[in-house]
Amino acid sequence: MTLQQLQYIVAVADTGQFSKAARQCHVTQPTLTMMVRKLEDELGVTLFERRSKPVRSTPDGGVLIDQARVVLREAGQFRDLVKELRTGTSGAYRIGIIPTLAPYLLPLFLEGFADAHPEARITIEEQRTDRILKGLRKGQLDIGILAGPVEDDDLETITLFHEPFLACLPDGHALLRKKRVAAGDLRTAPLWVLGEGHCLRDQVLRVCRQPSAAGHHNILYSTGSIETLKRMVANGSGLTLVPELSVQADERNIRRFEAPEPARAVVLVVRRPFVRRKALEALVEAIRASVPKRLRIAERQVVPAMP
Repeated sequence: MTLQQLQYIVAVADTGQFSKAARQCHVTQPTLTMMVRKLEDELGVTLFERRSKPVRSTPDGGVLIDQARVVLREAGQFRDLVKELRTGTSGAYRIGIIPTLAPYLLPLFLEGFADAHPEARITIEEQRTDRILKGLRKGQLDIGILAGPVEDDDLETITLFHEPFLACLPDGHALLRKKRVAAGDLRTAPLWVLGEGHCLRDQVLRVCRQPSAAGHHNILYSTGSIETLKRMVANGSGLTLVPELSVQADERNIRRFEAPEPARAVVLVVRRPFVRRKALEALVEAIRASVPKRLRIAERQVVPAMP
């Protein structure tokens, strides 16, 4: 049994096809098929139901493939540990970040971090929270940046900062006469929110204590873009809540909430044990240093990202 054979069976399980798995592993299909068969003979277990389309693992095969993922992840961490002992932050880092953070947070720290650590190879993927957590658990991502809390004993969570929610109002709205608004002011207001599956949607509805939302009585609108929500509000129907980093200094129709301000906890998540501690500490420091100081010290009431 070799690590290469374990890579092959994981690839078959992930792709559902021997041909795709071979391309992913950069070998010919006959070579991969032969190596998988040899492993099955060695183990005395049939790993895959080859007649199904796509190819599926057998019940016993599924258990062994899950363990193969653990072995491969541990082997990768061993190699990473050797590299870290040599250079500190070298190696590849696959970072997943939620779409409501990516366009606003990444420009603040990413280029500076990459310049300060040229030995690090960084890949960024925008994904929703559930995909990021799944990717971390399966070893497909190294780091996640999302809105907490995350309750999973297999994952380590580091709070980066607390980002307040602000009310985005249309021209002429009565609340614009106030310097700060209260959550109670919004409980009967028509809301524009992100589509189902975005954690920001649930947080906004919790702040406003509304079970559902739509900005117009005969329009159901689903989007993944905060900027689209702001434009819909600017057209004069409904309002929305936006995280502070998404707000430009010249936006006039924005109002802060009364203290304690509702906020989301922005967290960094890794799978335990994460051996590249120097790189992790450097990334956490870079992100915290890049955001306004007020995001770390003001009085806030954190709104959970998930039920």
